[in-house]
Amino acid sequence: MINLFNKKRIYLDYASSCPIDKRVSFVMRETNSLYANPNSIHTLGVRVREKIEESREKIARIINAHSDEIFFTGSGTESDALAILGTIEYFRSINGNIIPHIITSTIEHPAVLENCKLLEEKKEVEVTYINPDKDGIINPKDIKDVIKDNTILVSIMYANNEIGTIQKIEEIAKEIRHYKKHNNKTFPIFHTDACQALNYLFISNIEKLGVDMMSFNGAKIYGPKGIGVLYKKRNINISPIYKGGGQEMGLRSGTENVSSIVGLAKALEITELIKEKESKRLIQIRNYFINNINYIREKTGYKIILNGDKDARLPNNINISVLGISSELLVVELDAMGIEVSEKSACHSSDENSSYVIKAIRKTCSKNKEEGSVRISLGRGTKKMDIDYLISSLIKILNKYKNFKKS
Repeated sequence: MINLFNKKRIYLDYASSCPIDKRVSFVMRETNSLYANPNSIHTLGVRVREKIEESREKIARIINAHSDEIFFTGSGTESDALAILGTIEYFRSINGNIIPHIITSTIEHPAVLENCKLLEEKKEVEVTYINPDKDGIINPKDIKDVIKDNTILVSIMYANNEIGTIQKIEEIAKEIRHYKKHNNKTFPIFHTDACQALNYLFISNIEKLGVDMMSFNGAKIYGPKGIGVLYKKRNINISPIYKGGGQEMGLRSGTENVSSIVGLAKALEITELIKEKESKRLIQIRNYFINNINYIREKTGYKIILNGDKDARLPNNINISVLGISSELLVVELDAMGIEVSEKSACHSSDENSSYVIKAIRKTCSKNKEEGSVRISLGRGTKKMDIDYLISSLIKILNKYKNFKKS
């Protein structure tokens, strides 16, 4: 039997999770002796609290926020849930006779979509889902057009986790501010899921970005898993979504995970330092593959589609559909050749893993039952030679199945 793990592995699934940076691991290990409860007033407890607050201040400085606007959670998913559910719960507590309205998009992360749907199913909110254009971009004017008197929250992700498209967050924020100013309104609040964006996009001045709340996590920035952040502007009120010991300024109960908090702060610091240089490097590698799509088509005869805008996408994201072969089969075959990528099955599939994002940008699904999407996400360890191997591997796999179908 062939031992696949003896082969060199090429990891191209950084959008799912990143390895922990060695510098992050080092600062996390330094906190191992700080086991006391940070809410204790004895000496060791105070030292733990100091580590947490130093990390909070570091994150606040990086995004140009106040330290009391940074709240630690257990994940990016929890940060999204706290932003959405907390906003609605607070609004209902002061305006119980009004049904709140949420605006989001059809291509948000499930952490946003599923919580909106949960509230909708309970008949606690109205939700308007904005469709993107064929390239996966949300038009800010489309959001402006559906804001109404009871619109309480707009939640649009900074960059899509599947197809990598970058949304015009500053323009969306401008439309919301314009509405509020001209209608003398406090709402809607603007939230963005920035989990995929932090490695590559602008976050160094949260005021300029224009959002009221922003969610992100450690796993996507070469930090620890199981830790997230919700940035919440000082003048924005939300309610906790569960009760407990009242940690995180009363908004998120539960003893803080000091090691992961310190690790996340360090990971964000490193990310900001290398962001510009790393983005330029990955754009070159990304475009090298995209420019070779026609070459793969010519060599195999398969129709290959690039999903999402070619330019307004994350530096590390490539998402393709290969018509006539299932995405799951492609991922398995690539894995056998030592290449790790991720997939979503065809948009009309009943499979829970099917891609609603691809469905949204295609408007109608292909009749090809074997169509799906493969996400190739690059990272700090990716080299151009890895892409050369990926291209040659795809050609071998596709030709193998083309010949198999002929026979």
